[in-house]
Amino acid sequence: MRILVVGSGGREHALCWKIAVSPLVDEVFCAPGNGGIAADAVCIDIGADDITGLLRFARDNAFDLTVVGPEAPLAAGMADAFRAEGLAVFGPEKAAAMLEGSKAFAKDVMKTCGIPTADYQVFTDAQAARSFIEKAPGGVVVKADGLAAGKGVLVCATKDEAYSAVDEVMVKRAFGAAGDLVVVEELLAGEEASFIAVCDGENVLPFASSQDHKRVFDGDQGPNTGGMGAYSPAPVVDDAMTGTVIDRILQPLVWGLKKRGITYRGVIYAGLMITPEGPSVLEFNVRMGDPETQPLLMRCASDIVPVMLEVAQGGGIKNARLESSAGPSVCVVMASEGYPGPITKGRVISGIDKADAIEGVKVFHAGTRLQESSFVTAGGRVLGVTAVADDLTSAIEKAYRAASMISFAGMHFRRDIGHKALRRLS
Repeated sequence: MRILVVGSGGREHALCWKIAVSPLVDEVFCAPGNGGIAADAVCIDIGADDITGLLRFARDNAFDLTVVGPEAPLAAGMADAFRAEGLAVFGPEKAAAMLEGSKAFAKDVMKTCGIPTADYQVFTDAQAARSFIEKAPGGVVVKADGLAAGKGVLVCATKDEAYSAVDEVMVKRAFGAAGDLVVVEELLAGEEASFIAVCDGENVLPFASSQDHKRVFDGDQGPNTGGMGAYSPAPVVDDAMTGTVIDRILQPLVWGLKKRGITYRGVIYAGLMITPEGPSVLEFNVRMGDPETQPLLMRCASDIVPVMLEVAQGGGIKNARLESSAGPSVCVVMASEGYPGPITKGRVISGIDKADAIEGVKVFHAGTRLQESSFVTAGGRVLGVTAVADDLTSAIEKAYRAASMISFAGMHFRRDIGHKALRRLS
């Protein structure tokens, strides 16, 4: 088989790496890829948002399957365009991708389906949003409605923070057109977790649980990012909780979408808050998480290609399984100076080979490019140093030992990835 992966980040590197080890696969291509992905796939200089160019390339080169990594091309209708040409593509259609493309749409679906989520209101006017916040009994979350690269969610503990968030999104237009609408919802208390599953339009097939670390600084301080690290499994999601998430959240979602004429085929990601009352949905994403994909695929003992191909071809996965190794995995994201704000690109990276040489470690590239014979920074999130071990303490130690071997000017990373799990396990 020949498979095309669309995207250029750490998630796509992990997908290329995992797909390439399948005995069913002869060649893996990635568009556009990055400096590090080139070691695991043939990189093609076509942008992830160039649906016409990618469709032509996939058709001309007779790929058996195209796997779409990021959300933007899905929200723009890439899966629809490929299926219209009779090409197998793994990813939901445009109507389904609205779950991530519009937070207001997602909240309406949750409300209709009886899926537990925070109380909310949607606003097109900044002053109306401020008036609602003024009457709110506690903290709120201000969300830009559209796609904002994982940064359009502002958690506000005080009213002043919430007013500033509304100004940032709706007045200063920090996220552009994504802020045309704003969702303001109650701030839930609990522990966050990521629940990622494959869906064939009827059945839900879960990966192992995981937990992302959104805030830029240790102790969950500072602004939200695309994710500063992740680990799997997340102890807060035990077997009983897994069953609850499937029964109360994912299956009702799939059936509710079907009533709207939407058959969901691809990956569904539920960002959860585990509250004393049970799991509540913070957001839905229509693709695998980044950086959660890195530890999930490091642990995944199953061949993911047959599952993706079956879903892409319209088949069922009712009897399929995605098995994971018993050992946990931890991913530490190494970021550029200034991230999640403005950054400087082109800084030389050293030590990747040494880190990669540690048994049980894989350095996934997110924002790198190859300049002559050296890797240089090319994005906010640069690398995802990922380790697997027999226990969580060992996995954390191994990931940070590998990270300590890597350096570039202005590099920063969180030093507490996985510590919530350690506290819970102890």
